[in-house]
Amino acid sequence: MTVLEKGNITIHTENIFPIIKKSLYTDHEIFLRELISNSVDASEKLKMVSYAGEVSGEIPEPEIEIAIDKDNKTLSVSDNGIGMTAEEVKKYINQVAFSSAEEFLQKYQKTGEQLIGHFGLGFYSSFMVAKKVEIDTLSHRDGAEAVHWSCDGSPAFELSVSDRTQPGTTITLTLMDEETEYLEPARIKQLIKKYCDFMPVTIKLDGEQINKQQALWKKSPQDLKDEDYLEFYRYLYPFQEDPLLWVHLKTDYPFLLNGILYFPKIKPDVDINKGQIKLFCNQVFVSDHCEEIIPDFLMPLRGVIDSPDIPLNVSRSALTNDRTVRRIADFIAKKIADRLKSLYDENRSEYIRCWQDVGTFVKFGSLKEDKFKKQVEDLIIFQTTAKLGADTPQVEVQTESGDAWEDASNQPATDAQGNYYTTLKEYLERNKERHENRVFYCNDSTTQATYIELYKNQGLEVLYMDSFIDTNYFIPFLEREYSDVKFSRVDSELDNTLVEEDKAGEIVDPNTNKTRSESIKELFEKALNKPQVNIKTQAIKSEDPQGAPPAMVLLPEAMRRLREMTALMQQQAMEFPDDHVLVVNTAHPLINNIVEMSKGTIIQGSGESGNSEMVNLMCQHVYDLALMAQKGLNAEGMKGFVERSNKMLTNLTQQ
Repeated sequence: MTVLEKGNITIHTENIFPIIKKSLYTDHEIFLRELISNSVDASEKLKMVSYAGEVSGEIPEPEIEIAIDKDNKTLSVSDNGIGMTAEEVKKYINQVAFSSAEEFLQKYQKTGEQLIGHFGLGFYSSFMVAKKVEIDTLSHRDGAEAVHWSCDGSPAFELSVSDRTQPGTTITLTLMDEETEYLEPARIKQLIKKYCDFMPVTIKLDGEQINKQQALWKKSPQDLKDEDYLEFYRYLYPFQEDPLLWVHLKTDYPFLLNGILYFPKIKPDVDINKGQIKLFCNQVFVSDHCEEIIPDFLMPLRGVIDSPDIPLNVSRSALTNDRTVRRIADFIAKKIADRLKSLYDENRSEYIRCWQDVGTFVKFGSLKEDKFKKQVEDLIIFQTTAKLGADTPQVEVQTESGDAWEDASNQPATDAQGNYYTTLKEYLERNKERHENRVFYCNDSTTQATYIELYKNQGLEVLYMDSFIDTNYFIPFLEREYSDVKFSRVDSELDNTLVEEDKAGEIVDPNTNKTRSESIKELFEKALNKPQVNIKTQAIKSEDPQGAPPAMVLLPEAMRRLREMTALMQQQAMEFPDDHVLVVNTAHPLINNIVEMSKGTIIQGSGESGNSEMVNLMCQHVYDLALMAQKGLNAEGMKGFVERSNKMLTNLTQQ
C-alpha cells in the first residue's frame, strides 16, 4: 500500500477525543445513527451533483450495507453515494467540527434537497466504541482515485491509496472489547429500527432490508386513507387501542415541519407529564422528549414530528429553546384546535364520541395557554340533564361508526346512550329566565343521584362536570372567565325553586308554643346530639310526597371547595367534614309520622320511654340515610348504623 501522506488531524479544541468519547454524546449507541446519516447524506449529495451535470453516466439506486465480522471484531457501514477524493478527506475528516454539509448546501441549495447531518463530529462519534476507524472511499467524479484513511483514536492519522473499485464509501470500525454488543445482528437491527427506520435509503444487513423506509408524515394527506394512519399508529405503538383522531401537520413557512399527531384514549394511570411523541430530523430519530416543542397540555398525544428547523445541541438529543421552538409550539397548538373545530362543525356526533378523552386535552390547554383557550372556548361541551331540542322534530341519523346519533336539526347531538351535550354559553342562554348566571352541576352522578333527580323533577338543568380536572381546576377557571356566573354543586344548597313555603310549619303548637318546623328541628338536634351539624327544616317540592328524600346532607360550596383545595395541596383525600348541613324535608310523610310519634302516640308493646327511644332511632336513621346518599360510611359509622337499624326493627316488630 502506497502511503500518500502522514500528519496530525487539525482540531479546534485540545483533547477533543476524550471529550467525544465521554462527554459529547450521552449514549454510545448513536454512533450508528450518525454513520448511517452520513451515508444517506452521501447518496443525496450524489443526486444533487448529478442534477447539476457534474457526474457522468447513470447513478445507482442508493443503498447502505452493514457488515459484521465477529472474528476480527469489525463493523462496517458501506454506501454507494458520492464518495470523497483525498483532498475532501483531508478537508472534511481531518478538521474536526468542520461542517461539510453546510458548505455543500451553500453550493447546491437551489435543488431543494435536505441533508441530514454534518459530516465531522457525527463521524467522530464512532470513536466512542472503536479503537480504530478506517475509511475506504472512491469519489464518483471522473478520474478520481480511491483513498484509505485510518486513525487509532489519537490525533495521528494515515492517508494512503485504497484498492476500492466501486464509487462510494465504507467506514470500518474495529470495536473496543467492551463494545462487542454491536457485533450482534439483533442489536444492530434494534438500533436501525429505533433511529433509522424511516430514512429514505434502503439499509441492509446480510442482504436483508431492515428499515421500513416509508415516512408516512412526508406524504400528502390527500394521498392517505384512514387505514394508512391507523396502520402507522399500530406500527409505532403496538398493542395499544386505536387512536380517537389524528392531525397531519405540514408547513414549509416560516419553518419546515411535517408530522402526524394522534389523540389516544386516556387511561386512568396515564402520566400527562410524560411525552410519547417521537422527534425526527429529516427522518432521523432524535428523541422521545419533545417537552420544549409540544405544549405541556398536549404531552399525552402520540405520533411524529419531523423538522430540520428545530435547533438541537451537538448530540442531537437535547433541544435548544429559542424563538423558532416557541413558534413551532404555537403552530402545533393551532393545528390541533383547527382539527377539533372542523370535527365539531362537520361531525358533532363523532366529536361527542371522542369528547371524554379529548376534553381533558382541551380543558387543560385552556387553563395553560390563553391563545389556545380563545381557539377552543366554543368547543367545550358538557353532558346535561336537559333534553335539548325537545320541541324540534328529531331525526336519527346513524354515523358511519354506528355508535353515535346525530340530531338532524341544528341542535347538539347525543351520544350512543342518548345523553345530551351542551356548551356553557348555550346553558346560560337557555336558563337565563329561571336562574340567570347560575350553573348547577354534579361531579359524581352516582353519589349525587338523589340530588340530580330532585333538580330534574323541578325542571332545573344540571351539567355533569365529572372529569378529574373539572372540580379543582376548571370550574374556578370558568368563574374567572365568567365573573358574574356562580357555579353551585347540586348538594351544596337548595335553590329557592326547589323549596316551597311550608305553611303548616308555621302553625304554633299551643302545648309547646313552638312552630312545627321548630319542633322537628328540636327532635333531630336531640336525637343526633351533633352540635357541628347545622339542622335546617324546609319543605322540598315534589309531585309525589315521597318523591323527594326525607332529609338531605348539604355541603356549602365555599367551605367544601376550601377543604378540597387543602386536601389537594397536602396530597390527601378530603375527609367528610363534621360541620355540614342537614336539611329535613318537612313535607315528607316519614317526617310527619315521626312528629306524630313524638306527641305521644304509643307504639304497641312499648312504653313512654320506648316511644321516645323510637323517635330518636327514627331521626338517627333518617340522618344515616341522608349521610349515605352523600358519602359512604366509614367502619365506625357503618357499625353504628347496623346496630341502630337492628334495634329499631326489633322495636317495630314487637307485639
